[in-house]
Amino acid sequence: MTQDFSGLAVALATPFTPSGEVDLKAFRKLVHHVVAGGVDTLIPLGTTGEASTLLDGERDAIIAACLEECQGRPVVVGTGSNATAQAAAMTRRAQQLGASGALVVTPYYNKPTPDGLVAHYAAIAEAAPGLPIIAYNVPGRTALNVTPQVLARLWENPQVVAVKESSGNLAQIAEVARTLPRGKTLLAGDDGLALAAMAVGASGLISVVGNVLPRETADMVAAARRGDRAEALRLFQQLLPLMDALFLESNPIPLKAALKLIGLGEDILRLPMVSASTATRTRVAEALCLSTDGTLPGVKS
Repeated sequence: MTQDFSGLAVALATPFTPSGEVDLKAFRKLVHHVVAGGVDTLIPLGTTGEASTLLDGERDAIIAACLEECQGRPVVVGTGSNATAQAAAMTRRAQQLGASGALVVTPYYNKPTPDGLVAHYAAIAEAAPGLPIIAYNVPGRTALNVTPQVLARLWENPQVVAVKESSGNLAQIAEVARTLPRGKTLLAGDDGLALAAMAVGASGLISVVGNVLPRETADMVAAARRGDRAEALRLFQQLLPLMDALFLESNPIPLKAALKLIGLGEDILRLPMVSASTATRTRVAEALCLSTDGTLPGVKS
């Protein structure tokens, strides 16, 4: 388990056509945009990628396209499910297709005990021997918080090499950092807490805003990691209006509006998600201008 997932990772959106099909052409364009922005790791099929609404064949096509466009970057595939057998099967498939790792969210809805959670990750690791796993703690979506004490048990599995911490609790993030075993990686899971999390010990960020402004986001993370507080703060404050706008409604609703504005896909989601309200789209457009030089950045074809 030597793969390094520190730095900036981007949780990629999944573009759809007006008829509701996966738009692989737009997805490839998005990946190219993100790679050109200097990100370290690509993450398709996470929450931002609306993975829970995709069929197996669509998943395979997205993984293959991401691998073809990644230009050597690690591709970590979202393979989480509340059914352990399904998560294990998707993780095995991602490994077969060539993924560098798997981002595995904790089981939602079921609310397992700590013993069940440990067994869940053990079964997934067993299904994909040797594949590095990033555990994903996002209690706001799963109704399950992985405490530092439970995470300590997950760290005993050698394939669990990192955690995406999206609890929103800085004290918890700091405790995870304080007790982080050697060789394990703590990643911030919320753009708005990126600098705070890195200040207490995170070594990277899994980002949503990086879909839109990858260069600025990558520069912010790099500045924070090298200890250039002033530059990291300047870039964070520049990005903050867009970070806030992208979470006015459930992710990735505002993100799809932003990507439409800069020419990276249609503003289309799969039910039960629907497009952003007019008020949110207006705020996103304003934030895009605030986060750049005063004009929408746009993406060349």
